[in-house]
Amino acid sequence: MRTFRHASRQRGVTLIELMVGIAIGLLVVAVAMGAVMVSRGISGTVSDASAIQQQGAYILRVVGQQLRQAGSLYLNPSPTGGTNTDVLGAVVFEIKADAHDGGNSFEQKDAIFGDEASVTTGFRRYQDEVYVADNATASTIGTDFLMRNCVGLPANAKTDERIESIFTLSGGDLRCGGNGATGQAIAQNVAQFQVTYLVQSVAGGVGTSLQYRKGSDMPAAGDPEWRRVQGVQVCLVLYGSEPIAMPAGSSYTDCEDESVDMTTLAGERNNRMHLLFRNTFQLRSQGLL
Repeated sequence: MRTFRHASRQRGVTLIELMVGIAIGLLVVAVAMGAVMVSRGISGTVSDASAIQQQGAYILRVVGQQLRQAGSLYLNPSPTGGTNTDVLGAVVFEIKADAHDGGNSFEQKDAIFGDEASVTTGFRRYQDEVYVADNATASTIGTDFLMRNCVGLPANAKTDERIESIFTLSGGDLRCGGNGATGQAIAQNVAQFQVTYLVQSVAGGVGTSLQYRKGSDMPAAGDPEWRRVQGVQVCLVLYGSEPIAMPAGSSYTDCEDESVDMTTLAGERNNRMHLLFRNTFQLRSQGLL
């Protein structure tokens, strides 16, 4: 006898099963999106911290380069003129340079001055020996004025003059100018810029000591007191550009050693990462002032 088999009926997904699948899929997507957002937030915070660190290092490098040079003296091996061939001949430190072609004159007492939120440095620009290529096969030794301030001035003119760098805080920008140039921003997001001076003092004629003195305790520019400054301490507080969900009470220590709550700050500094940078620079001419 011939038998016939009936084809089994195929059942599809029920509405309930479809809804459960969609719900599970949405749950997985939500968890994945949450993980991505957390990862992005952490990545942004790390990137922000890295950018602040780089900017802080750059500022201290630029400011420190000018501060270390402040008061540099020109060693003249032939103060009487002509070429000195006697190794035991007189050698002097020249502490003054006359202005040339509209440049700034330099005197040792004007090597540095400022206040708590700004500092001006100066050092003498004099000729250095350099190799100058005459052609592809020969070189000669010549002299040139190589030194520049924080904005690359003065131009390469043959002048013996004062190299000047003026650092000031304007709003949230740290600016630098000098030698006739208007201050240019070299850093942004600067919350605090504080300068402290290390002044050498004589205690009863017995010995010397160094004292930290704020700019408000220093005299006006050109006062002989500035000749006793042996070092400068620079303190910076920089803040980031990435908003961070900070817990209440998150704080940092500022240049005055005071605790500041970052969640209560106003404007663009609110809930932003703040980092403090502090360094002390010794003047190159220490002991010669």
